[in-house]
Amino acid sequence: MDAVLRILRYLKSTLGKGLLFSKNNHFRVEAYTDTVWANSITDKRSTSGYCTFVGSNKVTWRSKKQHVVARSSAKAEFRAIALGICELMWLKGLLRELQVNLEYPMRLYYDNKVIINIVHNPVQHDRTKRVEIDRHFIKKKIDSGLICTTFVASKLQLADVLTKGVQNPSFNSMVSKLGMEDIFKPA
Repeated sequence: MDAVLRILRYLKSTLGKGLLFSKNNHFRVEAYTDTVWANSITDKRSTSGYCTFVGSNKVTWRSKKQHVVARSSAKAEFRAIALGICELMWLKGLLRELQVNLEYPMRLYYDNKVIINIVHNPVQHDRTKRVEIDRHFIKKKIDSGLICTTFVASKLQLADVLTKGVQNPSFNSMVSKLGMEDIFKPA
């Protein structure tokens, strides 16, 4: 019952919130991806989340359980990064159809330095053999110059709100950075 009341209080406090899009002089495409390993208590599947921005406007976001049980946190994290890159590639195609000139490379922000290092290190490790397909996919996109990975501190990881419960005031700060504003506030 406490959870229901908490949700109702949240909904009441966010009735006037919405996404506002602002005009920008640039078309930089960015994505934030995150994952939580084996967080489902019923089936131990991991949750991945990403949000993408064109300019500084959030255009897509998703939070979803991964289809398979990841046998390691690395496997879950590579899957999340690959999903984020797939979304960036889809956005690239959509914007090309709309004849929008993008700024390259597109940026993918992630909060795990070890995973980023494994992506950039071409050495095959026995411990990472299970994630090789996703790693090769990610590396290919990075090597092509379409995407670059950038480390972001966990406290600045915008995709956190899509994968785990975030407490106030961090939650309010992240929601603001995600572009949610009071749409009834005078300009």
